[in-house]
Formats: sequence, structure tokens, C-alpha cells
Amino acid sequence: MIEFDASLQRNGFVLDASFSAGPGITALFGPSGSGKSTVLGLIGGLMRPSRGRITAGGTVLVDVEKGIFVPRHKRRIGLVFQDALLFPHMTVQQNLKFGRWFAPLKARRAASDAIIEVMGIGHLMQRRPPGLSGGEQQRVALARALLAGPELLLLDEPLSSLDTPRQNEIMALIERTRDEFAIPILYVTHALPEVERLASHVVELSSGRAVWSGTPSGLRSRLRAENR
Repeated sequence: MIEFDASLQRNGFVLDASFSAGPGITALFGPSGSGKSTVLGLIGGLMRPSRGRITAGGTVLVDVEKGIFVPRHKRRIGLVFQDALLFPHMTVQQNLKFGRWFAPLKARRAASDAIIEVMGIGHLMQRRPPGLSGGEQQRVALARALLAGPELLLLDEPLSSLDTPRQNEIMALIERTRDEFAIPILYVTHALPEVERLASHVVELSSGRAVWSGTPSGLRSRLRAENR
């Protein structure tokens, strides 16, 4: 369970949002500039809020009033961005070993071979990221995040730079990740088809605020009503 109630002012943008997210995939939905990536940055420890409290799985990650801020490297959170952010000078195997290095033994809930098999990247081990397609890079990025033993996975528009066939391919992998590894996922997108295929719960953001939450079908009805 994620409990988010925080504020941040940055470069003229003000985020002031509050929401909860449970198991499965929760989509953070809204247009560009609505604050979706900022929310992920605050949960992941890449930014500090000016006010508020953030918890994940019962662990307090941030409590500004009490002076609590768990550093990024101590949070059991996996991050996958639009750009896979792999180390270009390392092979795929070395990138994956880097992810595994961060996982304490008790957090290694899935074997390396199982993750590599699910992601379908066994044949890529000795290649380097510059020689991979966009879809292959995202597969490796997902595998690296899972190998770090996360208790929560944050995906920031992982399909935005891919063509339609690769998008479908990665969505299938995200579904397998959800079903086989049982890790809660926060998924940032502005694409309704992605929400409807992947998510069980939706939080809609607009101008830095969480303005609605509900089911994917509820979101579709809401958008239809707004467009009438």
C-alpha cells in the first residue's frame, strides 16, 4: 500500500497531491506537465517534498514534519524511465549484475534465471545497450530493476519511445511482471489504452493535483463526459 500526501514547488510548478495505491498496477494518468513524473521522483527519493508524508508497504519513506527522509539507495524501489538508462559501456550481463548487487539476500524474491527468462533476454547477455533496439533496452531495464529486489516498481512512460509492436511486447512483459512477481507497480502514462489494458486502479492528476481516482472503465466514462 502506498500513501502519498506531499507538496513540492519546483521551477514554477507546484505539486500538492494526496492519494493511495494498493496491489497490482496503479496508473498515474494525466497530460504532460500534470505532475506524474514528479510524484514518482518523490516516491523514488530523487526529490524532497517541502511538505508531507509518503509511505510504501508500511515503511515511512518521507515525513517532513518528523525530519524523516530515507535516501534513494536505501529504498527498495525499482525505477524504469522512458530512456532505459543502461550503462552503455557494460554488456547486458554486467548491467544486470549491477542491479542484483543492490538486492539484499532476503530481498531476492526471484532467481536471476527466472527474471531473464520472463524478459526473454538470455540471448542478449554479451551485447551492449547501443546495439539493442528500444524494446530490447526496455526489457533489460525492467530485468535490472527486478533483480534489485524491489518492493515497489515505478514505471515512467516506458512505452513512449517505442513503436506499436514494441509497445504491445513490453505491455505483455509488464503484465507478466505483475502476475508472476507480485510487485506493486505505479505506472505513469497519458495513454488511455495503456491504462485500460494494464491498470486495476487509476489516479488522475491535473495541474499538480490528484483530481480523481477509480477504475479504468470509470476513467473512460469520465473522459467521455468531459468531451461531450
